[in-house]
Amino acid sequence: MSSQLRDAPIGLRCVISAGNKCFPRLRLNRNVWFKGATLLLTFMAYTCYHMNRKPISVFKNVINRNCSNLVPPPGQDIDPTDETWCDWAPFDHTGSDALLGGLDSSFLFAYAIAMFMSGFVAERVNLRYFLSFGMIFSGIASYFFGLARVLNIHDYSYFVVVQVFGGIVQTTGWPGVVTVVGNWFGKSKRGFIFGVWNSHTSLGNILGTRLASQYVEHDWGLSFIVPGLVMAICGLIIFLFLAPHPSNVGCGRPTHVRESSRLLQPDGSSLSGDQPHQAIGFMEALQIPGVIEFSMSLFFSKLVSYTFLYWLPKYIQNSTGLSPKNSADFSILFDLGGIIGGILAGVLSDYSGMSATTCSGMFVLTVPMLFVYQAYGTENTGTNVLLLMLVGLLVNGPYALITTAISAELGTHHSLEGNSRALATVTAIIDGTGSIGAAVGPFIAGFVAPYGWNNVFYILMAANIMALLFLCRIVVAECRRFLRTRRGTWTA
Repeated sequence: MSSQLRDAPIGLRCVISAGNKCFPRLRLNRNVWFKGATLLLTFMAYTCYHMNRKPISVFKNVINRNCSNLVPPPGQDIDPTDETWCDWAPFDHTGSDALLGGLDSSFLFAYAIAMFMSGFVAERVNLRYFLSFGMIFSGIASYFFGLARVLNIHDYSYFVVVQVFGGIVQTTGWPGVVTVVGNWFGKSKRGFIFGVWNSHTSLGNILGTRLASQYVEHDWGLSFIVPGLVMAICGLIIFLFLAPHPSNVGCGRPTHVRESSRLLQPDGSSLSGDQPHQAIGFMEALQIPGVIEFSMSLFFSKLVSYTFLYWLPKYIQNSTGLSPKNSADFSILFDLGGIIGGILAGVLSDYSGMSATTCSGMFVLTVPMLFVYQAYGTENTGTNVLLLMLVGLLVNGPYALITTAISAELGTHHSLEGNSRALATVTAIIDGTGSIGAAVGPFIAGFVAPYGWNNVFYILMAANIMALLFLCRIVVAECRRFLRTRRGTWTA
């Protein structure tokens, strides 16, 4: 093959060359191919992570309910007047909401604490191993929760230990997938790309709800075992096929990770003799402008989102009287709205260049929408569908934008002077802080719900206001920058 042919773009190389004639063959650009595969694999991975978090919200509807209207299974000596025969100890009494809230918090506090360490680990290990083994162990955690049904386990401490283990291994997910995607993609249209890609969160919730609801009324153990097996299999796929960095497969590096004064070999060593950048520390990451503000805003935003994640099916059943399966399926509407919200927030952020202002606008609209949904959402089915999707859109829009495009932007901030190894640490700090809020929200809901769901909604409204306040300084800076840009345009 001639040098001209070797140097030609891959899509224009010849299948047959005869004399001066060249018959081109169209082939997909190698870099584009691997980018598409990376998006698909990381999308699948985090869909599985959320799929395995969702079954416990469906489980809550059958673990403590009035059994007097149910038909006892044949062959069992059960008093049909016993209102608790179908419940599962230790959740078979009036204080079960507090115990279930404790399970949520066990998972989420373990997740939040471990997340701060997970970012440091992710920057120092092969992300293919980090994600694949994290997924396999997460599947095992889900399997062990469902195993309690098979082995007739009623010890509350068993459920707590499984939840803590699950929370720790689930922290492999977010720093891992965001860093991999950040390694492959530059800053152009990042909000839109991440907005579409981040629909894995809502899709995982939907799949987890659908899988769990298929089994929950006759064998709730399978509601955990089946998603766990699916996740473990997908973890094996990640192990076999994921390329965590372009250099692993000989592809070019995206613009934001190219150092201006040096080139790096695939193993990370410098061709110019300079030492490659080292992973930054916790305090260095906190000094990046905007990290603290967005972390605290996500604390309150994720508090709201995860309260819906863990308690929405229970609220729908209590407020509408639907069956456990139907209330779980109905809650999917919140996640469908969340998919639209994540994409819309990304598009608005890309178009305006004002990510904090985009989040704040949605926070402002969320407060009255929560009030309207709580007051009028149960009037009729059509109203419930519309309002629930709007709430999902507004709640998940800012949450998706902060955890994806904004985290990636801060992790490659110009103040780092080209150090691309901050992304996992920054992502872990922001999502770890948000996860503390995610742990607080469902825990509070478990204690407050028995005194009226309206009180839960008041707490969620207050949390949205706090999320808005933490972004005020950045919003003001964005507006000033926008006005300066407009003045420059008008002057020109």
